Amino acid sequence: MGAQAPVVSSISVVEIDKIPPPSPQPTFLLSSPSEESEKKAGLHPVSVSITRIPPPTPTTKYTLSHTHSHKSSILTAVGRGSSRGIMAPFANMSHSLRTNLIFGIGEFIGTFMFLFFAFAATQVANTAPANAGKLPSTSNLLYIAFAFGFSLMVNVWAFFRVTGGAFNPAVTLALVVAGGFPAVRAAIVVVAQILGATAAAGLVQVIFPGPLAVETTLGGGATVAQGFFIELFLTCELVFVILMMAVEKHQGTFAAPVAIGLALFLSELVGVYFTGGSLNPVRSLGPAIVNHHFPGYHWIYWLGPVLGALLACGFYKLLQVLRFHDINPDTDDDGRGDLEGARHSHQDGLKHAPTHLTQPGVNGETAALHNQPAQAPREL
Repeated sequence: MGAQAPVVSSISVVEIDKIPPPSPQPTFLLSSPSEESEKKAGLHPVSVSITRIPPPTPTTKYTLSHTHSHKSSILTAVGRGSSRGIMAPFANMSHSLRTNLIFGIGEFIGTFMFLFFAFAATQVANTAPANAGKLPSTSNLLYIAFAFGFSLMVNVWAFFRVTGGAFNPAVTLALVVAGGFPAVRAAIVVVAQILGATAAAGLVQVIFPGPLAVETTLGGGATVAQGFFIELFLTCELVFVILMMAVEKHQGTFAAPVAIGLALFLSELVGVYFTGGSLNPVRSLGPAIVNHHFPGYHWIYWLGPVLGALLACGFYKLLQVLRFHDINPDTDDDGRGDLEGARHSHQDGLKHAPTHLTQPGVNGETAALHNQPAQAPREL
């Protein structure tokens, strides 16, 4: 057999503008040699079809510009549109002033809400019914502990993303010592907490019958020294839970309000009977201001929680110096790492496992992998 003559195709293409004008449909021209000349030259005719590609649909380009100015941030936070009216002063605030204002307002409202519900429940528990000379049939201590613990949990959860939900000068001091909380902002927050506690106690006195019975006083035969150390160690427990659950970021931080509320509930179970379970200077100061009554041992409700908070901070700092994260590094592992490692190990095992080359079987098929013999054809 002789060599075949090479096949030659002749075609000329007219170049077309990539962006056709929006005027009439463009005309495509294709020139090729005639059919007879192709046959004489030994060429094979070539048929070419051209499909017109429509121009891309015009798109509207948007330019996104971001200007880091506190004024635009304020307008976005206050609301869209005009900043006239009562919101106008906020538009020209500096970032630091606006932040401190948010912390002040947030801590005032949060402390007020926390202590209002706690004071109200304590008022109910300590108020004698009109038809009897004894306290309500509920277990008072448990009732008060539940009220304080759950009120703190709910309101910390509500203000967790606003101010962090301190509601307590001792906790605020601990945040300053632990780092990350400016001293100037802490002073504003403490003032707001005092005002919120006083307002909560005043509102409870107004809307509930009877005298205000939510003061923290020594009871159960506890001395002043005993009351001081009770307040100190109970506050230390509460603040340490706050530091480990809220300040120390980990996978359980989202549940910090629950843990903080339960910590206060546990502390109240111990302290309500002997000291009133303050653990918070403004919790004792608010009712004392409303009732105009400051017992001689009122200082234990300030010094005890403050020293308890500092003790908790000292233990927290000690754990950081000792690098407690290295002791139990897998506490935040949700199991995904183990599953991923097992999957990779399985894949690596398959890659390095012997393939056992296939052998022909009696039925003409190849033998299966892993030395499994081929099966003979079944007789019908």
